[in-house]
Amino acid sequence: MPVPLAPYPTPTVPVTPPAANGAQSQLVCSGCRNLLLYPVGATSVCCAVCNAVTAVPPPGTEMAQLVCGGCHTLLMYIRGATSVQCSCCHTVNLAMEANQVAHVNCGNCQMLLMYQYGARSVKCAVCNFVTTVGASTSTTEQKFNS
Repeated sequence: MPVPLAPYPTPTVPVTPPAANGAQSQLVCSGCRNLLLYPVGATSVCCAVCNAVTAVPPPGTEMAQLVCGGCHTLLMYIRGATSVQCSCCHTVNLAMEANQVAHVNCGNCQMLLMYQYGARSVKCAVCNFVTTVGASTSTTEQKFNS
């Protein structure tokens, strides 16, 4: 004889419906480092890949992203932080805003050069030498004649 189906039990915790416009935000999973999408208003997100539960930052917290210089993992951090340590390879990455600039001495003539943060190299306007920009040290590559 078939067993009748009972209705689903009523949840004991009130469920907050997603935003009317379906707004979503994103964060990086604390377990497997995958990018997770979640509805605005959620307090935590369970990863479908590794089942890790990642806490959502408080509302109004602006997040930023950068790629780790050591292992190329996508890192998310609270905007305004000056450095971010990678949870995978433990590299400490400088976290500067996109419009900030950095300085390095030319690898050939030692002229102080200014470049936009995030650039991989900078070409000296005086001697045309290309200096590779690294997170911890600057090394030189080659001299271009132009």
